[in-house]
Amino acid sequence: MLQCHCSYGLLGSVTLPRKILINPQQTPYYHCVNRCVRRAFLCGKDTLTGYDFDHRRSWIEARLKELAGIFAIDLCAYAVMSNHYHVVLHVNTEEQANWSDKEVVDRWTRLYRLPEWFDRIDSVRRSERIDLWRDRLGNVSWFMRNVNEPLARQANNEDGCKGRFWEGRFRSQALLDDTSLLKCMAYVDLNPIRAKMAATPEVSLHTSIKARIEGNDSALAPTSDTSQTRYSLPIEKLEYLSLVDWTGRQFREDKRGKIDAGIPPIIERLQTHPAGWYEEVRNLTRKYFRAIGSVTSLTAFRDHLGQQRLKGLST
Repeated sequence: MLQCHCSYGLLGSVTLPRKILINPQQTPYYHCVNRCVRRAFLCGKDTLTGYDFDHRRSWIEARLKELAGIFAIDLCAYAVMSNHYHVVLHVNTEEQANWSDKEVVDRWTRLYRLPEWFDRIDSVRRSERIDLWRDRLGNVSWFMRNVNEPLARQANNEDGCKGRFWEGRFRSQALLDDTSLLKCMAYVDLNPIRAKMAATPEVSLHTSIKARIEGNDSALAPTSDTSQTRYSLPIEKLEYLSLVDWTGRQFREDKRGKIDAGIPPIIERLQTHPAGWYEEVRNLTRKYFRAIGSVTSLTAFRDHLGQQRLKGLST
């Protein structure tokens, strides 16, 4: 049976308000994970029962790309597994603020039906409602809600049943700097390889790395060499593909070789040791708790949470 390669117990044993955990003023980047109820293989093939729900992974992938075109949230990376999925998101507050009121309404009505009373209310109340929708269209929780709820209904309708499809609320980790962002993106894109569901990134189905390799990445956050007019990731496309390929080879016994062979230049620019990079990516969710970052950024985030300890910081 496929084993999960994420330490979910480390991601949130003590519940904190989402507005504290996700605060774009602290960082715009977040790694989110959601798992099927009872950790069942409701998006893949269950080897015990023989049931195959692999087509539902396409549902999730398509929904993520659709919502990235509606929300002020950029889809940096994703991987849809058999019983959970990962996303790395960027909250684009600049884009959110620059939308006209008409664009906010147009985007909102792609998700929800416009209330009948909306055209009858006065301009003040109308403006207040549009501001509320604008806030929600830049909110990670509302993004995840709009991924999960329609897919749960679709799956339950297919199964002819009722009840929860997903576990409780999604888990989130704040990514506090560019290095942490790239580590987490590589971690997410390589999830199928670690789980032995794929041998190489280019055959890793339902992942952002496969979409980038094939050029089917218009719904993804652009890399620095492909966008001049909007937000872009802090890395060029070929550079990122090389980074993921090199990291992925360290996970494979038949392709590993020396860890210092063919090191992508980005590793040196990030001022990290190759072996340290590999170990960080391999153990990312085991080493860190609510946030991933440098000692300085983790210390600041710990103080923001009002906690005495934070996993990833030496005590």
